[in-house]
Amino acid sequence: MKDLLKDKKFQMLLGVAALVLITEILGIFNIHLPVFIEIPFFAIVIILVGKKVLLNGLKSLTKLDFSDINLLMTIAIIGAVIIGEFEEAAVIVALFAVSEQLEDLGTEKSQSAINELIEKTPKQIYLVSGELISVDDVKVGSEYIVKPGEIIGLDGIVVSGHSAVDEASITGESLPKEKIQDNAVFAGTLNISGSLTIKVTKGIKDSAIQKIVNLTSHALANKASYQKFIEKFAKIYTPAVLVGAILLTIVPSVITGNFLEWFTRGITLLLIACPCALVISTPISIFSAVGNASKKGILIKGGKFLEAMGSVNAIAFDKTRTLTYGKPMIDRIYTFHNTTEEEVISCAAGLEKYSEHPLAHAVIEYAKDKKLKLHEYTKFSSVPGKGIKGDCIICNVGEHVLGNIQMLIDNQTILNEDVREIIREVQYSGKTPIILADHEGVKGIIVVADEIKPQSAKLIDELRKLKITSVMLTGDNSRTAATVANLINVNESHGDLLPEDKVKKIQEIRSKYGTIAMVGDGVNDAPSLALADVGIAMGAAGSDVAIESADIALMNDKIELLPYLIRLGNSTSNTIRFNIALAFITKAIALLLTVTGRIDLAGAIFADVGVTIIVILNSLRLINYK
Repeated sequence: MKDLLKDKKFQMLLGVAALVLITEILGIFNIHLPVFIEIPFFAIVIILVGKKVLLNGLKSLTKLDFSDINLLMTIAIIGAVIIGEFEEAAVIVALFAVSEQLEDLGTEKSQSAINELIEKTPKQIYLVSGELISVDDVKVGSEYIVKPGEIIGLDGIVVSGHSAVDEASITGESLPKEKIQDNAVFAGTLNISGSLTIKVTKGIKDSAIQKIVNLTSHALANKASYQKFIEKFAKIYTPAVLVGAILLTIVPSVITGNFLEWFTRGITLLLIACPCALVISTPISIFSAVGNASKKGILIKGGKFLEAMGSVNAIAFDKTRTLTYGKPMIDRIYTFHNTTEEEVISCAAGLEKYSEHPLAHAVIEYAKDKKLKLHEYTKFSSVPGKGIKGDCIICNVGEHVLGNIQMLIDNQTILNEDVREIIREVQYSGKTPIILADHEGVKGIIVVADEIKPQSAKLIDELRKLKITSVMLTGDNSRTAATVANLINVNESHGDLLPEDKVKKIQEIRSKYGTIAMVGDGVNDAPSLALADVGIAMGAAGSDVAIESADIALMNDKIELLPYLIRLGNSTSNTIRFNIALAFITKAIALLLTVTGRIDLAGAIFADVGVTIIVILNSLRLINYK
């Protein structure tokens, strides 16, 4: 509230409303200002403060736009003036202007996180040549310099330099990230410690920060079901109110002959019927929640997705790069026939350098970390889906085979029972054995595993507490899937799935549980993300595909934020429901009192504005939701 009171326009409108209300209260006790002061004062308030409302109302009338609340307000103001109730018209104008300004300030405050992103981004940068240039004119491929303490102006990759960069504005991550050569950086992030030379990879309009701003600013385009209901309701409700007000004026007037009394009631009906609180009940709640989430690095593309998150019954997860790091690592090395671990790795890495398989990179990186020299090979050949082979020059014992058990069987390699038992144990544990052999038999078994993220188990436990079923979908073999699922207590797991199989599983899960969300990396899982009620992409900061394919994008890899997102969606829906119920109940009571003559114009105004203010303040609570 302190921030609202600092706004000069709000202060002015509050002052005008206070003066008008004081004169209204004094009038109750028959204390009136002189006519030559009172009428001009009220007229000035109506014209100057109510100018925007009156113009918008008349414009809506010409277009027959009955969804615009300014239309009802304009008719009520003009009607009050016609019957000589200038002070009532002024009260309508002043209090409605205060509530409108409060709504504008509320929307602005709820979008503050987005506004901060825009304000932070530099408008100019220094190229390596020393030229100061507008970010709008910088071409992809250009190189520019960012000094310590400066905000990075454009997305790019580090060409030279080393620094810590605060990426909280993009990812919501509080701890800075170290940046060295070839690392990606994003516009709007803060360079903390060292000077960086950056090569531009995207223009300002295509930058990650601009995508966040654009998508979040248009979040209401994907409207929540409550918003759609209200818009449909208003198109029927407003004409009905107008007809009701006309009938309330004409029919009793003809019967009783007291036109002025029933015309006043008709105007009062129009005023109390204005759906101010109803119309703003959803937008401010959505803006507040979306702004809150963006501070944590969560991009939500619309109210309907936030609403859906609050009602999910099941969440399907891809395994790789979602529940696990998606980076194979050497877990253990078995050796045979007096072969050392160093020889097994050197031999295997020498073969793997010819391969592009992800497991090959794990072996090569392990060899580099151990500072081992890779063995050289001749007569290299590859068998897709099974392995590779070649003649090792260093070992000087002829052909070596590296791959899965089928590769060795096809190559007629001797596999004793001890080796087979180790392979079975490794596979049963959900890990992958890479077997190295020569003509004498197996030299070693390299066990590769995809490390599970430590936060995955806690996440699944939190979902269980929220009574949400967790399901894992993966292309890995069913045994590996079952092992990972058991380790983190996932409710269901399904392995050996191609992308089209995942789509079928999503359909099955939805029919079984109802509303579902799908979490994946936004690339391979695009079809499944699109089919789920809510598609959530992981680690989307550097991925255009992830941002565009998902309904919600986690700009960081903080999968543990999902329970917060579910609670935020649920709280947003509850807030909107409360707002709508309060608006409906208040309107119903006030309308009944108006028709029976138990509430006057002033009472109608206070009821309408009071509910509107309550709705706005209730919605703004979501900005600080934790």
